[in-house]
Amino acid sequence: MTYSLTTPLYYVNAKPHLGSVYTTLACDALARFQRLEGQDVVFITGVDEHGQKIQRTAETQNISPADHCDRISALYSDLWARWDITNDRFVRTTSPRHLPLVQDFFQRCEAAGHIRTGHQEGWYCVDCEEFKDDPSDANNPDCPIHRKPLEWRDEENLFFCLSQFQERIETLIADPQFIAPTSRRREIENFVAGGLRDFSISRVNVSWGLPVPGHPGHTFYVWFDALLGYLTALLDDGGAANLDRLADVGWPADIHVIGKDILRFHAVYWPAMLMSAGLPVPKRVFGHGFLTREGQKMGKALGNVLDPETLLERCGTDAVRWYLLRDIQFGEDGDFQQQRFMDLVNNDLANTIGNLLNRTASMSRKWFDASLPPVSDGVRSDHPLKDTTEQTIVRVRQSIPALAFQNAAEAVLQLAIEANGYLNEQAPWSLMKQPGHEEKVGDDLYAVLECCRVIGLLLQPLVPGLSSRILAQLDQRPSEDCWTQALSWGQLEPGIGLPKPEPVMQRLELESPL
Repeated sequence: MTYSLTTPLYYVNAKPHLGSVYTTLACDALARFQRLEGQDVVFITGVDEHGQKIQRTAETQNISPADHCDRISALYSDLWARWDITNDRFVRTTSPRHLPLVQDFFQRCEAAGHIRTGHQEGWYCVDCEEFKDDPSDANNPDCPIHRKPLEWRDEENLFFCLSQFQERIETLIADPQFIAPTSRRREIENFVAGGLRDFSISRVNVSWGLPVPGHPGHTFYVWFDALLGYLTALLDDGGAANLDRLADVGWPADIHVIGKDILRFHAVYWPAMLMSAGLPVPKRVFGHGFLTREGQKMGKALGNVLDPETLLERCGTDAVRWYLLRDIQFGEDGDFQQQRFMDLVNNDLANTIGNLLNRTASMSRKWFDASLPPVSDGVRSDHPLKDTTEQTIVRVRQSIPALAFQNAAEAVLQLAIEANGYLNEQAPWSLMKQPGHEEKVGDDLYAVLECCRVIGLLLQPLVPGLSSRILAQLDQRPSEDCWTQALSWGQLEPGIGLPKPEPVMQRLELESPL
């Protein structure tokens, strides 16, 4: 079975920002985990490249919309490679394969009787590409998200008859597995309870968009076009871009991971569109929260935007991945605090995990001929640390598919804390001075190093670089796919040589603001 997951298709009005990185890192952790669990994963990301906002942005730069899209899309693709994102597909909605699929999908909806011509008037946010609910007599209203003036629109559009899907959408969102977290589901339930209204799926006088077949002068509304990018990406497997093949290439998606601001499009509009076209709906939609910085919303006007490239260059991928996934409950809003960022990276990774491995490996090398110690018969099948390790494995394997990354990270960290505590209680540095305790010391060092091996494996989805360095210090390699056997207690081979210890995580020192 194929496990398919998606980030949003990021809008290319500007270069990538920290919110885009946050979503993509979370999806990457989930994709890595599912591969380790033996799943055939298709991890989709990409960019949404049409709409009036793109057209206007290009005009301000005196370049064509196509040139603008090429430039920004390349920034995304390059940045994901530098962040070591393991996406399988990167879709662009300007790709030649996308247009015929969008037109085919539209014609299915039209044939089903769910497309009508109508008149649309109201206050419109170009940045959101969305009509707002402000009354017609509102005095210069602003978008609450972008803090920019709304524009009055009055035009003929094609509409998708969302109102015809009231009961089916109510049934869908009543499934507790469909929308997560729970707080997001309540938001959508309240929205749907207010009654679903038909929504516009075309624009006139917007040239930078895909043409609607059979309706001259109309281009597809950017959201109708963009959502279908998920299908285009799945069908980009070397075969035909044919909607009838979707079941063979991983549709329905196992999960869409998105920011909470676009939940309505993914949890209401998108399922109804798919129902109209006779296609299955996604299995799950997860809407995560927003990031602030030092308690303030990030914005150019405040001058407090965190540049992903700066983070990458000054801090590295492991530090950022750990902080975002370990400190913030995924699904809720989070605040990036530079001092806490440094403290967590240094305390958790450099000190608790890194120092545990370094000092234990150093003692083993010193006392056991630069090797893992020989052990008594029972240590590889039973040990006080074995139960704790196995409980940690269960907790991590339950947490990550639920996108509870914080829970998984804290479980791994707690295992390192327990192993450190055990080492301090047993005090091998004291026992080794007493003749006849070599076997006991060897058993204890082996058990702690075995904990470090499991810690290295469990960190693979979350902080893969650190994971590789931990395992290398134990002369081990990361798991390539199914890690069930590798996670079994007692896999380290007594007597194998240990490399000279080196710090697996450098302390993070930031003398100036990011």
